[in-house]
Amino acid sequence: MKIGSHVSMSGKEMMLGSVKEALSYDATTFMFYTGAPQNTARKPVSQLRVEEAKALMAEHHIDIQDVVVHAPYIINLANTIKPETFELAVRFLKEEIERCEAIGIKRLVLHPGSHVKAGDEAGLDQIVKGLNEVLHEDQKVHIALETMAGKGSEVGKTFDQLQYIIEHTKLSSLLGVCLDTCHLHDAGYDLTHFDDLLKEFDQKIGLDRLLVVHVNDSKNERGAHKDRHENIGYGYIGFDTLNTIVHHPQLKDVPKILETPYIDGKAPYREEINMFVHQTFNNGLK
Repeated sequence: MKIGSHVSMSGKEMMLGSVKEALSYDATTFMFYTGAPQNTARKPVSQLRVEEAKALMAEHHIDIQDVVVHAPYIINLANTIKPETFELAVRFLKEEIERCEAIGIKRLVLHPGSHVKAGDEAGLDQIVKGLNEVLHEDQKVHIALETMAGKGSEVGKTFDQLQYIIEHTKLSSLLGVCLDTCHLHDAGYDLTHFDDLLKEFDQKIGLDRLLVVHVNDSKNERGAHKDRHENIGYGYIGFDTLNTIVHHPQLKDVPKILETPYIDGKAPYREEINMFVHQTFNNGLK
C-alpha cells in the first residue's frame, strides 16, 4: 500500500532526513515542502542531499514517482485584488516546478487559492490565467489541485470548480487533483458513499487525474467549511470510512498522505499507518 505522511525537511540532513523520518513511520511514500510553507526562503537543490536520499529510498523500495511535494500556502493564483500577490504566486510556482524537476518529483500539490472577495468566477479565471503562465510543454511535473473545504473565499471546494480550471487551462494534461478527505467532508461531500463520490469525480474530472489522496479525519460536522484536521478515527469521518477509502481498489496506485495533528508534541503517523495496514482502529492513540 502506498501510504505515508507529511515529513519535515530541515537541518543538516535535509531530504535524507525526510526519508529517515518516513521510514520511522513504516511509510512507503511521503510528502514534504521544499522549505517553510509560509515563506519563499529556499536552499539550492544542490544542498538538499537528494542523491543520498534517493539511495536510501531505493534500499527500502520507495519509488520517487510516488513521493509528493506540497507547494507553500503563500501561493495564491486566485488573487485578482493585489497584482503583486498574483505575480509572486506565478514566479514562485515556476520555481517550485523547477525544484521538483531537479529532484525528480512528479507530483506537486497546490491549493487553488482564495478569490479575496472578488467572487468565485473571478478567482477561477485568475487561477487559469496563472496556470497558463506557469505550465510549459516540456515539464514532467504534474500539478495536483487540492480539494478545499470552502472556508473564507477559497475556491476548489467542488469538483465542478476543479473541472472548470482543468478544462480552461491550455496545458490541461499537466493538471490533476489531490483529494483531501477532511476538506471533502467539510465541503459537504458524503464520504460514506465513496463509490458515488468517485463516480462523480470520474465523470467530471477523470480518475486518471487523481494523483494524491490526503487522508485526514475532521473535527467538524459535514458541510462546516472549516478545515480542521483530526486524528484518524477521532473525528466526524471515522476510521471505518477512512479505512474503506485507503483500501479502495480504484486508489491502489495513488499515494496516500496523512496530515493529522501531533499528539502531545509527537507525530502519530506510525500508529495511524499501522491502523490502516492492520485495518484495526487504535482507540488508545489519544
